[in-house]
Amino acid sequence: MEELAPAAYAALVAPAIDRVFAETMLAGRSMGGRELSEAYGGPPATGYLVDLRTRLGRPDGVVTAGQFAAVRRYGDLAQAREILAGQAERGMLTIAEDGTFQATDRGRAFVQAVYELHAKVTAELWAGFPVARLADLAGRALAVAQDPATWAQTQDGHALAAMAPPFEPFDTHNGATLLNRLGTLRYHRADAHAAAWQAAGLTAAGIVTLPGHSAVRI
Repeated sequence: MEELAPAAYAALVAPAIDRVFAETMLAGRSMGGRELSEAYGGPPATGYLVDLRTRLGRPDGVVTAGQFAAVRRYGDLAQAREILAGQAERGMLTIAEDGTFQATDRGRAFVQAVYELHAKVTAELWAGFPVARLADLAGRALAVAQDPATWAQTQDGHALAAMAPPFEPFDTHNGATLLNRLGTLRYHRADAHAAAWQAAGLTAAGIVTLPGHSAVRI
């Protein structure tokens, strides 16, 4: 079997990771996620806590303004900041003057509940699959991805820096661990994609209009 170059291998694997991650997250919403969110105030209170759970679940987990901007590079950043402010008003986040934010005790309790939900969802959806082995493989890949030497040269920061290393309490279920590691790995790929179009002189506004953009968008 011919050995693939890293870039070629990533191009093959990335769509599979995207598909598995997205489908599992959607399943989570229909298997108790909506009700869980509503119990904490609904999407206006919980939205970014789900997206950034691998960082905000930590007692000391913070996301800087620059990291958040990189995560939201394809969207309306001003609107995203308004949503963050709304979550802070609802007691889920605290935001410092420089834009750095972290979860409150209530916010972290929600993240813990999300982890527990994802453990149940993945236990059902992935029964019979070698989840522990796959989680280990994803962890090894993520260990390499977390090395700044592997990061693409973006002009707007690195979204991966807002996600990695993922928060993994000692009792985290293998399924939730695998899901979170796959989700975090996607940001390494997303940063590489952003670096490529930035180097070509393109803009985020232009990229979102291109066919197939949804395949790489976070």
